Amino acid sequence: MILTRLTHYWWTYVLRGILAIAFGMVAAGRPRLTVEALTVAFGAYALADGLFLFGCAIGEWRHVNDPWLMLLEGIIGVLIGAIVTLYAPALTGLGLSICVAGWSLAIGVFETATTILLRREAEGKLWLLTTGIAAIAFAVLLVFLMCFPATEAFVLRWLIATYAIVFGVLLMGSGISLHELLMDLELGVIGD
Repeated sequence: MILTRLTHYWWTYVLRGILAIAFGMVAAGRPRLTVEALTVAFGAYALADGLFLFGCAIGEWRHVNDPWLMLLEGIIGVLIGAIVTLYAPALTGLGLSICVAGWSLAIGVFETATTILLRREAEGKLWLLTTGIAAIAFAVLLVFLMCFPATEAFVLRWLIATYAIVFGVLLMGSGISLHELLMDLELGVIGD
């Protein structure tokens, strides 16, 4: 089942969370960080995140009934990360905001869909659902703020930084929750 294979990759959620928190701390801790530097940092994070997901999906292709969500989430992360990293000098604050909002919306949809697929397999998926909903809400907020051209770049930087840290904590919580589910599966507390 999906849950059995997903729990074996609990550590990728924790690692992705650590990377997100690191990105958020770089964005928040560098007040003079340029849009270009922030763009490259986000691109590197999205690329690494996508590569983790893509690798997990490909590695478990024959063992998972429905690996498409993880694969698509990984492909989107790799594509957005590569595009943002390669074209960073050409992106403006608006371009970065559009890329971050698109990536966040895609991640939110895929994390929420994964939670829905897992709804019958085990309890305790609140972290996964919260991660998905938070990503969607952030994307909507970012798109809303883009409607106001007077929004200062530092406001967007702080918003992106804060979200990255919150998203990282949620990913780490998801990873820990998946690890606990793995332990329950191995002990036979819950079935496959």
